[in-house]
Amino acid sequence: MNKSTRFIILGFSEIALFFVFLTMYLLTVTGNIIIIITVNTDNHLQTPMYFFLGNLSLLDIGYISSTVPNLLSILLMNVHTISLVGCISQSYFFFFLGSAECFLLAMMAYDRYIAICYPLRYPIIMNRRICVIFVIICWISGCLSPLVAALMLINLPFCGPKVINHFFCDIPPLLKLACIDTSLIQQIIFLLSAMVILSTFLCTIISYIYIGITILKIPSSHGRQKAFSTCASHLTVVSLYYGTVIFMYVSPTTRSSFDLNKVIAVIYSVVTPMLNPMIYTLRNQDMKIAMTRIIFRMGIRKKETVTIPMRLN
Repeated sequence: MNKSTRFIILGFSEIALFFVFLTMYLLTVTGNIIIIITVNTDNHLQTPMYFFLGNLSLLDIGYISSTVPNLLSILLMNVHTISLVGCISQSYFFFFLGSAECFLLAMMAYDRYIAICYPLRYPIIMNRRICVIFVIICWISGCLSPLVAALMLINLPFCGPKVINHFFCDIPPLLKLACIDTSLIQQIIFLLSAMVILSTFLCTIISYIYIGITILKIPSSHGRQKAFSTCASHLTVVSLYYGTVIFMYVSPTTRSSFDLNKVIAVIYSVVTPMLNPMIYTLRNQDMKIAMTRIIFRMGIRKKETVTIPMRLN
């Protein structure tokens, strides 16, 4: 490994995109912080579903922060260079957080499956201890998933023009810069990616098949609508995230066009984390009520701090 090796990340050339990505980044971070605060401060949201949602928001903040700040520096200050260690680190954390999100989305689907298919046993099965164990498994699994790829990448010899046609250190364009044949490494990374993405996606799909069967057996239309509404937000997030990720990393045909890959990568690495808070707040009645309660309490406290000094006078 040559630690002095530096790469040039092309990113995007339009300076106007700086304000677009900055706005999206601020919306993502702000929206997810609001969800984390709401989930942790409202007693009515101390349930497994919202415990998982808080962790999803934390993952989304780290996920978008692994790429967008560097992209903003490229657009604003024209800083395109990155060291080998920095490049591999960025790639590792991006896929670590992305893999952890895959596992967490599968866990959230399992949570909805238990809640709808076994409602009476739900408090026993999905107790606090089990939920904490599930989240720890997600974080550890995400941490280990890209480790093999990172170790293989950091030991590759790179030569020639070290230009990465992407806005972050993604694995496919990095492999193109290696001086040796990387077909075997590509196959290994492809299989590892497919194992993580497809296994978690399959678990999610199986959970929703059973959920769908159970919902169809509910006699009243109101009951069916209520049951479906509890998992509608999660299903929307799953569709957005897996749709682009599978197309990007499990479909070999997309690897030839890096310009197309950049556009697709923006969807799952920037747009999806930004939409997640909106989906879970706008489509979730419990979240909207909880946020209203918090705002109301803040308003009362503000009035109390104003009126107390006036009374003292």
